[in-house]
Amino acid sequence: MSATPAKTIPAPRVKEALQRLKTNIGKVIRGKDAVIDQVLIALVAGGHLLLEDLPGLGKTTLAYCLARSIDCQFSRIQFTSDLLPSDILGVSIYDEQRKEFVFKKGPLFANIVLADEINRTTPKTQSSLLEVMDRGKVSIDGQTFSVGAPFMVFATQNPVDYEGTFPLPESQMDRFLMRLQMGYPEFAHEMAILQSATSRRSYDLLDLEPVATRDEILEIQQYTPEVYVEDSVIEYILKIVAATRTEAEFQAGISTRGSLALKLAAQAAALCDGRAFVIPADVIQVVKPVCVHRLGLRRAAADSFEERRVADGLLTQIIDRIPQPV
Repeated sequence: MSATPAKTIPAPRVKEALQRLKTNIGKVIRGKDAVIDQVLIALVAGGHLLLEDLPGLGKTTLAYCLARSIDCQFSRIQFTSDLLPSDILGVSIYDEQRKEFVFKKGPLFANIVLADEINRTTPKTQSSLLEVMDRGKVSIDGQTFSVGAPFMVFATQNPVDYEGTFPLPESQMDRFLMRLQMGYPEFAHEMAILQSATSRRSYDLLDLEPVATRDEILEIQQYTPEVYVEDSVIEYILKIVAATRTEAEFQAGISTRGSLALKLAAQAAALCDGRAFVIPADVIQVVKPVCVHRLGLRRAAADSFEERRVADGLLTQIIDRIPQPV
């Protein structure tokens, strides 16, 4: 049998703290509770997010509201074709007074980093994020620097406009714990948005107060790997992963990194729900956001929306035919 957690997890207190975050973000991001839930799951798991949707649906605002609610440092990087790795990571500059090179940190050294339109920069610049997304550290000129803690890359991209873009390689996609989409707001919620909007304001002028500290989030993130996962639930996760590897429509199935991500996301989902143990419903809640972007199709799709729709349908079939543990 799987070992029980080594430490006592105050699950109800964690749930209360995360509910405060959800409520605070929901003051600005109207009618998107399910998306906010997934964002918080990624945060609790210590993972990174790829938010893929059309412009103007609140992707940037969501990232800013998350950072503002936690009282942590927020940084926005606008990705363009001429962006260099040093523009993101930082650069060593010779200091005349000290007679030595001094490292000047780039915008990546923050807690919540918005990588806006990440697919508009070159593969060389994209690859500069691989190490920091994996280890939370940056290696430059033989030195290693740690970025902020907690650390989360909140990347966005337009799934329809491909002109002047560079598709993210599989190695980059695999670093994102989840891929989400905002979607259009429902009529009633958009009506409320229009009624409350007295002027066109920048997201950084939003009146939003912090409801959690960085230390609280770091403490919650430490609890996540300790959430108990019974052997039958682990077997359920592996059956889903194994089924993606034998599905003829997929170029390749979920990797071991992906199966570990699925387990961690399920643990985070349980913790967000106030439990110190995982149930099959937690796995089902996160399986698509965690897995769909890791599953490429053998046949070309018209665009990212179509690819996601087909992969989502195939994954639904896999979930439906694998019995849940009791």
